[in-house]
Amino acid sequence: MSSTISSIAALVQNYAQSSTQSQVQQVAQFEMLKRSQDIQAQSILPLLDAVVQNSPKPAPSTGSIGSVLDVRA
Repeated sequence: MSSTISSIAALVQNYAQSSTQSQVQQVAQFEMLKRSQDIQAQSILPLLDAVVQNSPKPAPSTGSIGSVLDVRA
């Protein structure tokens, strides 16, 4: 995470030399938004895997069509 903060700081520092303060704040906020979305995406994957692994397995079919409903997306 410190490397991400360092890269954001470098980006903001470079951008600050030619931009106004409000533009610098927007860049920093956007970078933090992207980082938080990346963290959320990484944390949801194990949860989705757990749901799929713990979902009930379909029962063997006795030949009737439509007896099992698969709701996985």
